[in-house]
Amino acid sequence: MSVPSLLMAGGRWRCFPVPLGSSLFQALQNSCCRKKSTALKKTSPTVAFCDENTKESGSALDKLFSSEQQASILHVLNTASDKELEAFKLLRGRKSTNIVEHREKFGPFHNLESLMNVPLFRYKTTVQVCNNILCPETGGKKGKLQENRLLRKLIKPEIGRERLKAVNSIVSIVFGTRRIAWAHLDRKLAVLDWQQNECCRLTKGTYLSSVYLKEISSVISKIPEADFYVLEKTGLSIQNSSLFPILLHFHIMEAMLYALLNKTFAQDGQHQVLSMNRNAVGKHFELMIGDTRTSGKELVKQFLSESVLKEEPRVFFPSDKIVHYRQMFSSTEQYRVEELYDSLLQAVAFYELAVFDTEP
Repeated sequence: MSVPSLLMAGGRWRCFPVPLGSSLFQALQNSCCRKKSTALKKTSPTVAFCDENTKESGSALDKLFSSEQQASILHVLNTASDKELEAFKLLRGRKSTNIVEHREKFGPFHNLESLMNVPLFRYKTTVQVCNNILCPETGGKKGKLQENRLLRKLIKPEIGRERLKAVNSIVSIVFGTRRIAWAHLDRKLAVLDWQQNECCRLTKGTYLSSVYLKEISSVISKIPEADFYVLEKTGLSIQNSSLFPILLHFHIMEAMLYALLNKTFAQDGQHQVLSMNRNAVGKHFELMIGDTRTSGKELVKQFLSESVLKEEPRVFFPSDKIVHYRQMFSSTEQYRVEELYDSLLQAVAFYELAVFDTEP
């Protein structure tokens, strides 16, 4: 994902049809595999200006590809399982499941335009997916280098893309001076566990390591197993001496969690605990005002409502737990329990930015 698309993720794009006489149209008529990454790179900037809600967009979609290319794309869409579809970069997560479910309910896809009837597929996304199916290795070294640079800014320490792609579940952990909260989500963005724990005693007294060990060990005993544990990396400046006690607390908490959750690190050297940039999450959800991140409470409230009202919500709350989570949210709504809200938002952002690397 490019930097501009990272800042706009979560928003809505407006577009206008691609001119049929343009060089872009001629390029897309050729086999996109003849020259690495040509179709996808030339499509993306222009397609962002196409009106995805018009019938012209659907007919233009079929004209972007030759009959042979359309047949190849439709063969994949109509025969591949959800796991096989996830082999394509842009079909990871819920998109592959939606294709299979739509196919089982309405029958095979007869043209590329019909793919736009699947939830999460708009015009721009559909064009990108078609190009990705034809040329799964687009991007080349330049794209990979850019992707790696963005990942390094987003999460630390550096983790190979192969491990990130294989993630089945994560636990997102956010801690403050009074509490620690976590959200356990699988790769379909289903909430498996979401709760918080009070730890008010830690910042009182002389920061004894033994007290931290006791408190954090108690919390970890409640946290479920996952492929990765993602900690929030605060943006507080160490140059502000008045914030030193809080920074000290955060660093001790982070060190304790790294040590206690990385249970197999001494044997295999593989990191299971990562730190994620707090402001990057804020930008992903458009919660930033200048350099200040605003509350995510209303966004979490929206996720909870959509899980009941929408057939395809962005975040899935299991039916047997949704009542409990809504009650938990209501009980904290009058207080500033940002750790609870941020743990959920960080988990969603981790999947959308680091694992799927696509627009939500």
